[in-house]
Amino acid sequence: MFYTRLQVTCDPEFTEILIAEFAEASFDTFMETENGFEAFVEEEKFDHILLKEIEKKYKHVNPLVFSQDKIQKQNWNEEWERSIDPIIVDNKCLVRAEFHKIDNLPAGRQGKYPYEIVITPKMSFGTGHHQTTYLMLKSQMKMEHRGKRVMDAGCGTAILSIMASKLGATVVEAFDIDEWSTVNGEENIENNNCGNVHLYQGMISELKFDGLFDIILANINKNVLLAEMKSYADFLNSKGQLLLSGFYATDIDDLKYEASKYGLGEVFRDEKETWASLLLQKK
Repeated sequence: MFYTRLQVTCDPEFTEILIAEFAEASFDTFMETENGFEAFVEEEKFDHILLKEIEKKYKHVNPLVFSQDKIQKQNWNEEWERSIDPIIVDNKCLVRAEFHKIDNLPAGRQGKYPYEIVITPKMSFGTGHHQTTYLMLKSQMKMEHRGKRVMDAGCGTAILSIMASKLGATVVEAFDIDEWSTVNGEENIENNNCGNVHLYQGMISELKFDGLFDIILANINKNVLLAEMKSYADFLNSKGQLLLSGFYATDIDDLKYEASKYGLGEVFRDEKETWASLLLQKK
């Protein structure tokens, strides 16, 4: 059996939404790459017309490059497992998949870590490999979670929710608009024995929660963060903290300006390569 492989180079902010588009167009397997992702579909199911429609719909995205070829069917799980490595965050947190064996970690990285998270993503994102997820985990470990009520907005694999639970949060309310994220997130939550994490499908504007939150985590993208800033502020307790990532360091001023409208001020920021995280606190 042959597959059509589509290699996509794109702006990271559009990776998730483009994967959703290709999933609707019958592509059923996806692999992250350094510059975007690869999408696979059985050759007979490949629809050239739908591909052209997606190209046209996102022609404003820069960069956006499609490269297409034909390959034989492979063991996708085996290929994926070869391409992904465990991640050590700030020398305190090990993020690994179920198939990673501790004894097989790189030399000098074996041994115990204060926190260990087992994440096996499917079509959802958040493994610690992307700079923004790394920054969020690193920042979380500097924040007091014990006894706190936490929201994880746009949770993806639920990796941040799991970290919050392991850091002592009383309850974590997580949600994502994507169905595969909620399915994958539930599996990861169960695998990490985080019974105090509750996961929903939907947007922040659609969901109802009892009470306010001490911490809100949002690793999305700049446009969504700006659009939902008021909602985050409305859901925060007085002195509550909002940890953001998913944007470039050059976007910080725009986010701070929008946050200031709702009584949110900067506590600290961090950067990794061109990406950034920002911790804000409600007055």
